[in-house]
Amino acid sequence: MLLWLTDYLTIFDGGFSVFRYLTLRTMISVMTAFFVSVMIGPYVIAKLGSLQLSQTVRDDGPESHLSKTGTPTMGGVLILMVILITTLLWADLGSRYIWVVLFTTTAFGLIGLADDLLKIWRKNSAGLVPRWKYFWQSVVAMIATIYLFASAQTPAETNLIVPFFKEVTIPLGLGFVVLGYLIIVGMSNAVNLTDGLDGLAVLPVVLVSAALGLIAYVAGNVEFSDYLQIPYIAGAGELSIFCGALIGAGLGFLWFNTYPAQVFMGDVGSLALGAALGVVAIIVRHEIVLLIMGGLFVLETASVIVQVASFRLTGKRVFRMAPIHHHFELKGWPEPRVIVRFWIITLILVTIGLSTLKLR
Repeated sequence: MLLWLTDYLTIFDGGFSVFRYLTLRTMISVMTAFFVSVMIGPYVIAKLGSLQLSQTVRDDGPESHLSKTGTPTMGGVLILMVILITTLLWADLGSRYIWVVLFTTTAFGLIGLADDLLKIWRKNSAGLVPRWKYFWQSVVAMIATIYLFASAQTPAETNLIVPFFKEVTIPLGLGFVVLGYLIIVGMSNAVNLTDGLDGLAVLPVVLVSAALGLIAYVAGNVEFSDYLQIPYIAGAGELSIFCGALIGAGLGFLWFNTYPAQVFMGDVGSLALGAALGVVAIIVRHEIVLLIMGGLFVLETASVIVQVASFRLTGKRVFRMAPIHHHFELKGWPEPRVIVRFWIITLILVTIGLSTLKLR
């Protein structure tokens, strides 16, 4: 919205044309989202507390988590609200990509909201029936990917890029829809599984979002994409504004979610943020790189799959508890140690993911 206003004001003062620069608007979106989050965060947390929208702790979890009972949850509402406001303020609303990511993020947030409300109403950790939760996630993911496939204007928008091999691109055809669906739904649930400790999920999401924002900027620039020999995706650069909003909102939320947390994200936040990362990666054609940078989310998900499969097939557990962050807690690691070490792992993985832009 403000981009339209500054375009109009350019008629009277050419200095306003500076707001056409993606780099400036991205930095402003980060700052806008962060300061709005920090300013309205205390009021949102207080409101969640007054409505008694508090965390229900699993009975079979680590004993140290029992002290978290009563902490307000559904703080992801703050993240979603700030992302929407900031993106609508600073992004080019004529971009179809902006509307796809906003639709997907908001829809997954609503699914998470329903899940959180049911958990609070039932006073246990069982929310939506899994098959219905998965059904609605599938519906939203299919709508987004089918639209992207149908509106693709060049083959580059649907080809699969293989990292480290500049000459290797795989035409997917309708496989694009299948891959996109798996990435969006998979990453959404992976972030949800990771969100089990104070600040554990949100900073890795911020780090991966920052990297995707950079990739989006490069992929949407003819010169940079040609120099780095990655496919040029016209209009993808505008996603850096969305990623900037996610970064600012995530850091603003971490201000209150850091150990010991004043508020929890809830499914409304984790499902939405995971889906957001997935759909951005699909648009900029870096799904494999997302799996590298989001390796922490992949690890958390894999630990659950291995644990369940092992117990059903052999009756034995591989880990003391899954997801794997609880395994390390039960081994005696203090919660802050688990969190910070997992942050470090994500930072390293993001660095490796970004290196694929040049190592081709």
